[in-house]
Amino acid sequence: MRNPFRKPIELSEFRVEDYLDSDEAIAAYLTAALEENDPEFFQVALGDVARARGGMAQVAETAGVGRESLYKSLSADGNPRLSTVMGVVEALGFKLAVEPRS
Repeated sequence: MRNPFRKPIELSEFRVEDYLDSDEAIAAYLTAALEENDPEFFQVALGDVARARGGMAQVAETAGVGRESLYKSLSADGNPRLSTVMGVVEALGFKLAVEPRS
């Protein structure tokens, strides 16, 4: 039986974009995504950052790719070219780096 004194908890939808509010937070998020060694996860993370940085249309224009193409590329089912990933990362104001494993 349901407890009449207990109110249901109302939760709002979690949107990671709401927490990507600084360069440091974004860099930490993308670094963590890369460390998962899962290309799909990183693609989705790039999409999250693009939405946090003004939306896909703005990032697509800066990166020199079509908006629809960018949506598709950064989805879990996408398969972006390295040039697309590099262009998006640059359009977001970041760079990719390679480091030796520790």
